[in-house]
Amino acid sequence: MSRSGFGLVALLVLLMLLPSPLRPAAAHTRIQGTVDRILVVKHERRLYLLRDGQPLLSFRIALGRNPRGPKIREGDGRTPEGLYFVAGFKPDSAFYKAIRISYPNRRDIERARRLGVDPGGAIMIHGLDPAIDPTLRRDHWRFNWTNGCIAVTDEEMDILWQVVRWGTPVEIRP
Repeated sequence: MSRSGFGLVALLVLLMLLPSPLRPAAAHTRIQGTVDRILVVKHERRLYLLRDGQPLLSFRIALGRNPRGPKIREGDGRTPEGLYFVAGFKPDSAFYKAIRISYPNRRDIERARRLGVDPGGAIMIHGLDPAIDPTLRRDHWRFNWTNGCIAVTDEEMDILWQVVRWGTPVEIRP
């Protein structure tokens, strides 16, 4: 490896070790009250909790196994893109806890109808798969393993559970 290549690697390692607002929130992080919007930015692999347009917290996320582009049909492994809302809470999820998103919306249904496909459903923000090795759970966001859902750590799911309410808008951007 060249000296410049080694320097770049050393810089990247140093940046990964520094505290950062892009690091997942600690389990003890609390927000007073509720949030008024959830923003998911797929290409950043990031979920933001917003109040009055200001980010309060952000979490690293795992997406569907085929993360590029909007969800088109059941089983495509894509995470939807568009405007939705929180449509329910599932305390007995196979993935710790889950918050249901109102996918498909009218636009998703119309697109699926034009294509002659089933748009799918049951899109959630959920905790981690219990099968994920404990040593890998912190870095779950580094690979896309859901069927189209948005995954956060179980600790982050506890925070969401406390600050999100039915009807909270959810925007999912590419």
